[in-house]
Amino acid sequence: MTNKLDAEREFQAQRLREAREYLGLSQEYVSQETAISRPAISEIEAGRRKVESLELKRLATLYGRPMTYFLPNDGKKDSAVAKNEDPVEMKLRTMTKKLTPEDREEILRFAEYLRHKKSAAERE
Repeated sequence: MTNKLDAEREFQAQRLREAREYLGLSQEYVSQETAISRPAISEIEAGRRKVESLELKRLATLYGRPMTYFLPNDGKKDSAVAKNEDPVEMKLRTMTKKLTPEDREEILRFAEYLRHKKSAAERE
C-alpha cells in the first residue's frame, strides 16, 4: 500500500510542478497567492509533503485547472475540462486575475489590435 501512496504523491507532485512551471510562475509567487509557505511548495513539488485539500483547491484555482487534474485517475482519461483547456487562456486568466478593470480593457484592446494587424497582413 505504501508504494501506491508514494506513486500517487509523486504523480501529484509532478502535476503541480509542471502546471506551475508551464505558467511561468515562481514558487515565491505561488506562495504569495495561495498563502502556502514557499518551503512547503518546494516540499509538495518534491513529493515529500502531502497536500491538504484546501491547499490543493487554492493551487488548482491559481493554475486554472480542476482539482481532479492533480489527482491520480487509475488509468482513466483526464476530464474534458483539463484536456481541452487552452494553455494561453489558462495563463491569461491567471495573470489577469488581479488586474483592474481598466487594465483588463487595455489587454482586450491590444488583443483586438493584434487580430486586426494579422487580418491586414493576410490581405496584402
